[in-house]
Amino acid sequence: MTVIRPGLCSVTFRGLTPERIIALAADAGLEAIEWGGDVHVPPGDIARATQVAKATTDAGLAVASYGSYFRAGADEPLTPVLDSAEALGADRIRIWAGSVGSGEATAGDRAAVVERLQAAASEASARGIGLALEFHSGTLADTAPATLRLLDDVADPGLSTYWQPTVDASVDTAIDEYRALADRTSAVHVFSWWPATERLPLRARDSLWTRFFAEAKGVADPPRDALIEFVPGDDPEMLLGEAAALRAYVGRLG
Repeated sequence: MTVIRPGLCSVTFRGLTPERIIALAADAGLEAIEWGGDVHVPPGDIARATQVAKATTDAGLAVASYGSYFRAGADEPLTPVLDSAEALGADRIRIWAGSVGSGEATAGDRAAVVERLQAAASEASARGIGLALEFHSGTLADTAPATLRLLDDVADPGLSTYWQPTVDASVDTAIDEYRALADRTSAVHVFSWWPATERLPLRARDSLWTRFFAEAKGVADPPRDALIEFVPGDDPEMLLGEAAALRAYVGRLG
């Protein structure tokens, strides 16, 4: 049976406290939270990470991952990020594949990102933590072919990728992108933006998410987590309905 945990990215509600986010997620019947490193759990703040970890598990939720803003290729250390992830009890960290899109990257840009990702994956593996690329524009993981090339170049089993629907992509295009990355995808960011970055309820793109979860059902190793990322109007009251929609999609997998 395919099992995917429905969860929430804490960056959905950057203005709320971790305690409030935990309560919202629990009330909505979600199972896990990806804690963001920009506001809620800053890198290197071990006391905060430990506190958030306890509050999360005390509420019966799991820590899905640590959503960091570490960018490979930049001159920044990974160690504080790993310290916070470890204190959170997170076994996966979301990271970024540089700051240049695959179409504009020079050979030097690419080499720097690959080398840094290899070192980062090795450092993370020593602590039993995996890394996963943010599938996003402005990075070397901005398309399915570019992401696959990068994963192959790094060639480390501890590095996977996230997937999310590309802005402006049709349902067919988005599903084709996921299909290409399915065997390397460890988590999914779930949202319905259309036609560009307009935030709509999940059900507004029902055909996309119905097809996505049908595809995920057929993958030998499906994404572990499907995480709501952003809701219309950043409104906490929207979460109940959005979570119900996500749980319904996940429930069809059985």
